[in-house]
Amino acid sequence: MVTARQAAETVTDPELPVLTLAELGVLRDVRESDGVVVVSITPTYTGCPAIEAMRDDLRARLREEGYPRVEVRTVLDPPWTTDWISAAGREKLRAAGIAPPGAAPRPGTIDLGPIRRAVRCPRCDSADTVELSPFGSTACKALHRCRHCLEPFERVKEI
Repeated sequence: MVTARQAAETVTDPELPVLTLAELGVLRDVRESDGVVVVSITPTYTGCPAIEAMRDDLRARLREEGYPRVEVRTVLDPPWTTDWISAAGREKLRAAGIAPPGAAPRPGTIDLGPIRRAVRCPRCDSADTVELSPFGSTACKALHRCRHCLEPFERVKEI
């Protein structure tokens, strides 16, 4: 039998299925107490529509492994940041053709100038890219195009 933590660490993100919730940094804690597995997760942002799917998938996976009593808690403090994505997760994003985020903005800092990020193409590694839209297939992604290989790609936004 695998541990509850090991089972929870295999659950993938519903919007970025190339990553597990652990690699994404959403899985915060897994504890067993009095026959109940308590899982703590932090959504990528308040109002994340995938949070219910995450809860359902965690409960289902843990029940498959023989843990019938599962409670999934949402932890909002500290808020999730893209800095929590693991190195393995960032490489999986790149391999899937999604540009991983750079460093997240630091709390309490304000930049009133235009945001200029050098985004490397996950396919050819060129830095000659352009943002086509700040909105991608999900709220946490933006759409880009590489001027070198001409391929479109998504980028996970820094949060």
